[in-house]
Amino acid sequence: MDEERVIRRELRAQAGDPALLDAIVIPDERPEGPRQRLRAFFANPSETYQLCPDPVDGAARLIEARDVAGATMGLYEIDPTGPTRIATCAPNGAPELREIRADAPDWALFAGRNCLFGQRLEETPETVLDWLSWHHDHHGATGAVILNRAPEDSPSGTRADFIAALDEGLALRELDMAVVVLESPVPLGKPGLGPESHVFLAPDAPGKDRMEPPAPDPWRAPLGAGLIFEIVKWRFFARAAAVLLLDVTDLLMEREPDAPSAFAAVQEAKNGVILLVGRRSYPWRVRNGQPERFPDHICRQFDARRGIARWGCAPEKAGLDNTWRMMRVSYAKPDPGQVFGFWRAMALRVPGYSAAELAPKTSLIEDERLLHLARDVWGFKPIRPPVSKVKQAPKQAIKAGRTCIVTTMKNEGPFILEWIAYHRAIGVDDFLVYTNDCTDGTDTMLELLQRKGIVEHRDNPFRTMVDMKPQHGALAAAENEPVIQNAGWSICMDVDEFINIKIGDGTLDALYAAMGEANMISLTWRLFGNGDVHPYEDSFITGQFTRCAPEIVRKPHQAWGFKTLFRNIDLYKKLGVHRPKGLVPDLWDQVRWLNGSGRPMPREMFRNGWRSTLETFGYDWVQLNHYAVRSAESFLVKRDRGRVNHVDRDQGLNYWFRMNHNAEEDLSIQRMLPAARAEFDRLMADPEIAAAHAHSVACHRAKIEELMARPDQRAFYETLTSPRFEKLSRMLHHFGSAVFNAGPDVIPEDLHERDLPPDFFFTVRHVGEAEH
Repeated sequence: MDEERVIRRELRAQAGDPALLDAIVIPDERPEGPRQRLRAFFANPSETYQLCPDPVDGAARLIEARDVAGATMGLYEIDPTGPTRIATCAPNGAPELREIRADAPDWALFAGRNCLFGQRLEETPETVLDWLSWHHDHHGATGAVILNRAPEDSPSGTRADFIAALDEGLALRELDMAVVVLESPVPLGKPGLGPESHVFLAPDAPGKDRMEPPAPDPWRAPLGAGLIFEIVKWRFFARAAAVLLLDVTDLLMEREPDAPSAFAAVQEAKNGVILLVGRRSYPWRVRNGQPERFPDHICRQFDARRGIARWGCAPEKAGLDNTWRMMRVSYAKPDPGQVFGFWRAMALRVPGYSAAELAPKTSLIEDERLLHLARDVWGFKPIRPPVSKVKQAPKQAIKAGRTCIVTTMKNEGPFILEWIAYHRAIGVDDFLVYTNDCTDGTDTMLELLQRKGIVEHRDNPFRTMVDMKPQHGALAAAENEPVIQNAGWSICMDVDEFINIKIGDGTLDALYAAMGEANMISLTWRLFGNGDVHPYEDSFITGQFTRCAPEIVRKPHQAWGFKTLFRNIDLYKKLGVHRPKGLVPDLWDQVRWLNGSGRPMPREMFRNGWRSTLETFGYDWVQLNHYAVRSAESFLVKRDRGRVNHVDRDQGLNYWFRMNHNAEEDLSIQRMLPAARAEFDRLMADPEIAAAHAHSVACHRAKIEELMARPDQRAFYETLTSPRFEKLSRMLHHFGSAVFNAGPDVIPEDLHERDLPPDFFFTVRHVGEAEH
């Protein structure tokens, strides 16, 4: 290249209605003589009806108007001898003449070249030079247009400073490339959005629900001017050999020796278009005091689902009249056999944040391809993630050792013995129970059971912890308990949940034998209702309540929640309510997680899923019977007691409505009740245990009597047991999620009395959420 290595261009933006973003005069050589055509690109928002379609004296003739990404572009035939004017339509439909300043295209600059087009927000000149060098040296790029979206007063320096640094760097690196920096006098970002370089807009950033969204910033917001791709095509690339759409934080993946480049593949593609698919890359950590660089990025998310769609095209072969958009070239199908990958360096795109702020650390794993680039190509020594090991243990699920349940309780005395007896009957070895603020003898009964070697009982220490709810505080404490540390299998579950194993003889041994070498299995809830049982009875709830939700019931969202049996082999760092938490990321490929039908769970669930979906639910092997409401009288006591997790939410009518499912009957657990009854009777043969149980039952009945004496509680009870709510409890699978969010008051009072078709569906428009 000669002295001018970097050419500076600016869009021909003009104010007006609609505002003009750019205009290009294109020569049109024809046998009957040369003519000129004008391509006018209008800013968002604009529409074709704003361009006058009919001839107007003194105005260029409109040949075509096209809407693209919320904006419009017009093609005109113009008179080269005079000023260029177009006609737009005023709000009343009258034509208005506008004089247009237009540039000639720079086609010759990029003719026959392999070109890049990318956006630069405020990335450093060094980053942009690394981007150019990589694609020049390793992929054969010979030209680039960089859309510099940084405002003139950017902290990264002025636009002139950027061009000067880029020009100097190209000379030092001896890059033989045609480079244009395209600038805009107006912002091009999406209205109302903050900077794309803010962590709130980083796609994988955790904790966005706790972030304050950044203030709108039209200069730095994600690109909103979708016509920019058409602009660069007609300004620069109409005669280019090939163009790849890659931002300055994107690097094509390294190609194999002797493999064709992406540029060559574009030219060989049948329609002149190939697909580029990007994956986001992250550092494990950037060294203190050092700027972020491409070779810091040696990690990716193991569970990333969607790639970033971009494209490469040979402009003339793909057809210049086919519209260029961010993710595709319209009407030009990519060659299915030619897909090229690229890496998007997120710490360059969103600088100044740690890797843990950009993506959950539990999702990041080292990628050998990225490590090779950093060390062997860039000559860099990145900070690497630690290497972890799985705890030594038998691989077979059935040989893992003891099974332990950890749970929290408050005023659950009448229901403890059945729950323990049942789970002992199916093979649970140990119980670790945390209690707080009990008034019905729950804590004293558990102390008694601990003395007799049946359970481990602890006072819940959540009040001594910072901002902890009872259940989370108990789980944090349980991690240090030997009974958990030495367990082969663990699960966190509640006293109203029963593990219902449907295969073999109904025991955990049968389940573990079927699991082979799997180390986790999720037990999806089957919500059991009150079955129209109103009074409390001192008998097995598993025998009393047999009506439940259908297996296929996606709403409310709690209906398919699950709890998880998991091996204690250090794949995860801590206990969680629904599943273990804190996946050790480099051990993700050691997770062998099954659903309740014995099918593998997808890797997207490994970090933080807590409920089943149509793809992941399963009841064939095991389910978790969830008796969330029990009888109407017992529900009064449950509501009065409060929750162990969402302690600030009332367990009122909305909770009853969404959890009281009575559509079907399920007797699958009944075959285990004789064994559970035998174990229960064995426990009750101990006079002390029998007395403790009787005391809790008496306290429960006394609380019911106390609550029923209150007018508000009596009215609440009458509502729960009303014919309307009993009928609604058999119709819940017909309601949309908005109904559960809003609560039962949005349901017409007579809906339960109507003659409705079997497949009817009812929902509402609702903003906000009711108390649950």
